Amino acid sequence: MSPYIDQTKILAFAVYQLRLLLAHHLGNTTSEDPAVRAAAHLAYALHNHALSVLEGRSFDTSEAIEAIARVDELVSENFSQQLAQIAGHAS
Repeated sequence: MSPYIDQTKILAFAVYQLRLLLAHHLGNTTSEDPAVRAAAHLAYALHNHALSVLEGRSFDTSEAIEAIARVDELVSENFSQQLAQIAGHAS
């Protein structure tokens, strides 16, 4: 293994693995901890984007942001707002 791995690939790998680990927590009717359910849906929403990064391809950031917004609606979170604040795009 190369001593240097791009930092975006490390993070993409983590998102992809989280999606695999949390797969059984997906769904509207799961009675799991709400935070675990939210994490499962967030990882699922972004796993294809993470896979693109791992394969050296780009992805449409607006699609990723829309995917996060759909997770917000599904699990009553505010990930989109948090992302906008961190990225300096909060209104």
